[in-house]
Amino acid sequence: MPANVSLNDNFQAELVRHLLAIDSPKAMHEALASLLTPAEYQEISKRLQIFKLLREGVPHRKIAETLGVGIATVSRGSRALTTLPSSRNDDL
Repeated sequence: MPANVSLNDNFQAELVRHLLAIDSPKAMHEALASLLTPAEYQEISKRLQIFKLLREGVPHRKIAETLGVGIATVSRGSRALTTLPSSRNDDL
């Protein structure tokens, strides 16, 4: 099983390199649309909105209602936001 973990790590690193090489919003949209299902793309977009709203100080319950997600999803986003390096946190 450790070989699978290493292989997955390599795949994820390759994905990150691929996405970082994209140089325009249009090209990024096209890449994400080709890599993700519409539902996956929508969920990732919602998670980024959760980060944005949390940083703006919007209460968890209001975020959940506005985005149509569960409180647990917002809480998970809140925990994830606190673990991001501060330089990345500002980019969200």
